[in-house]
Parts: sequence; structure tokens; C-alpha cells
Amino acid sequence: MSTSDPERETVPSRHLDLTVNGRRERIEVEDRAVLADVLRDQLHLTGTHIGCRNGDCGACTVEIDGRIQKSCIVLAATVDGCAVTTVEGLADPDEPLPALQQALWEADAFQCGFCLPGHLFSLRVLLDETPDPTEEEVREALVGNLCRCTGYVNIVKGALAAAARQTAVPQ
Repeated sequence: MSTSDPERETVPSRHLDLTVNGRRERIEVEDRAVLADVLRDQLHLTGTHIGCRNGDCGACTVEIDGRIQKSCIVLAATVDGCAVTTVEGLADPDEPLPALQQALWEADAFQCGFCLPGHLFSLRVLLDETPDPTEEEVREALVGNLCRCTGYVNIVKGALAAAARQTAVPQ
């Protein structure tokens, strides 16, 4: 009977070329690596949070080629050649906050911030597609993003305030 030596086993890997938050990256990843781990551990983008590891909580949400996805269930190897935006890429630290983020800040929408990526990405899509959403539409957009701190009240309030700012007609 032969036993395998775990230190001698190799894990298949590959090189990826991708753009993350506007910056070109070439990295080597294990074939089995999920995007959330690669973003956090190799690219040090720790705003991508890992909560459930099965796509339920939304804390790991990113945008891949214009579509939001939960990065804990995306194999990193599948994003070769893609453009990835993480929560860090949603605002320029040298500029004022975008309207949605400012409205959420003013509404005191987040306590711990763990759920922030999923909510920001989901609300950005909602406001792009529905500039003047109802409270029900905001709540529906937040489905799939768990928040254990706030009860969603101030998140909804902030999203509606951002929508009102975007649709206000300048005088």
C-alpha cells in the first residue's frame, strides 16, 4: 500500500491576465482558487469580504465585465482577460464620494461594513436601471445581501436619498 506525501503533491495552477480596478495584473493562481481568495490574499484587496463561501451573503460581491457576481463562488481561472471591479474601485480616495456612497454615509446605513460590497454593487445596478425606485424596489434589490447589524432601514433610506439626488432637476 502506498501513501502519498502531501508536501510532494502539486496543485495545478495557471497565469491570469486581468484588469482589477483599472490596473492590469498578471498573477499565478491555483486552478481550484476562488476569486475572493485571490483578491484578498494575492492582490490584498481586503474590501472583498468572505462570509458564507457559498454565495448567500453578498459580502464578496464584485463586478466582472460589468456584471455583479459573488466572488466566493467564481473560480479565479474563469476571469482570465476580464475586468474586475472591487469595492475599493468604486470611489477615488482623492475625490468626493459618489452620490450613492455619500447618501449611505449620511443615512448612517452601515455599522460594521461587512455587508457593504453587496449592497453598494446591488444598489448601483438598481439606480442605473431604475433612477426613481420605490422602497419595495430597493428592498428587492437588496435580496441576497445579508446585513446583521442595521435591519436595512437606513440602507433603504440612503438608497432612496441617492435616487432623489440623481433625479432632482437642477434649478
